[in-house]
Amino acid sequence: MRQEIPAEKLGPWGPAMAEAVQTCVHCGFCLPTCPTYRDLQQEPDSPRGRILLMKEALEGKLPIVEALTHVDRCLGCLACETACPSGVKYGHLISPFRAHAEAERPRTLMDRLKRRLVFATLPYPGRFRLAMRFGRATRFLRGLVPRPLRPMVDMVPDTLPPPIRLATRYPASGAVKGRVALLAGCAQQVLDPEINAATIRVLNRNGIEVLVPAEQGCCGALAWHVGESERAKRAAIAMMSAMPDDVDAIVTNAAGCGSGMHEYPLLLEGTEHHERARRFAAKVKDISVVLQQFGIETPPAVRPTRVAYHDACHLAHAQGVRSAPRRLLASIPGVELVEIRDGEICCGSAGTYNIDQPAIAERLGRDKAAAVRETECDIAAAGNIGCLVQIRRQLAATGRAVPVEHPVVLLDRAYAGRSLIDGREPGAS
Repeated sequence: MRQEIPAEKLGPWGPAMAEAVQTCVHCGFCLPTCPTYRDLQQEPDSPRGRILLMKEALEGKLPIVEALTHVDRCLGCLACETACPSGVKYGHLISPFRAHAEAERPRTLMDRLKRRLVFATLPYPGRFRLAMRFGRATRFLRGLVPRPLRPMVDMVPDTLPPPIRLATRYPASGAVKGRVALLAGCAQQVLDPEINAATIRVLNRNGIEVLVPAEQGCCGALAWHVGESERAKRAAIAMMSAMPDDVDAIVTNAAGCGSGMHEYPLLLEGTEHHERARRFAAKVKDISVVLQQFGIETPPAVRPTRVAYHDACHLAHAQGVRSAPRRLLASIPGVELVEIRDGEICCGSAGTYNIDQPAIAERLGRDKAAAVRETECDIAAAGNIGCLVQIRRQLAATGRAVPVEHPVVLLDRAYAGRSLIDGREPGAS
């Protein structure tokens, strides 16, 4: 394809967008791995179809609003990057395009209200917890809620775990092998705070000191992936300032956050913060990768447990991390690790996707829950809070309550001699 995109007129992201478009040869290898193409069976809702639409829009041959209908249906799962034989950097196109198109995006009053509610609550754990409590208390009024806001009510869980207050420093046990800073996250602190607690215990047990900077806030991934680039830039700069430089790694245990932080160099391209962002991103590592690099103590054996591992898209496709979490789970004596059908396909949870595209998200979630059930596993595992919430919800809707936990939670339970399935002490009723 001849490059006609006016890269020089598109700001600092222009060259990256132009290169992604130019690299695509429209071979179609991405089609079987694209969740929306599989669901909708429409060429404009495939990666190569969206690339063509974005190309036409960037060249001024197509109104941006006409491209957005299909671009907005993209989950940003990046399964297409994994499948692409030409090495198209689709992630270097989709988020910058959304940011470029933001000013021309038509929004209804309800769209603006929904977006404002999301960014006024989700990035702030205290506010988010209050919003969840309010949503649960008013669920019986769902019929009175405007239709575009109902998916937000539907996502409110029946119960919330008690909050866990994190200290700023957790010393390593025994000989110190390393020192890391932990990203605490936003929604995860409310929806599943045990993930952070388990992460800290496992790291400490394996000789790694953990710092949890109190000044940290949202990483900005949520904003960046929906085109709110200025909001994302502010969050990224603040995050880089909050995290210490003198650590071996910046640990993430939420795939979406880790992916977003790896994109800081792209996000901050053309700014004075770009070089700093490049160095920062190089230190960002998933918890499974950090544990594999430092080495872990073999946990005690557990009763035979069949564990199905789900690849979070922003871990497997965006960060290329597939073997580390599997090795972590397989290191637990007694665990039988099984694969899930169509493991490369997104579960339908991608940032605000459940709110913005609820019908597609629901269908993808049901498909993933069915694939998990087919494994006849005792428990499923996934390395991203969005995946955990989505798969738990969809499994519960089927009437079969298969537990779904983060791999580090299962490792922590094994170290403590507890049941992997429910976390109970041996013999507890």
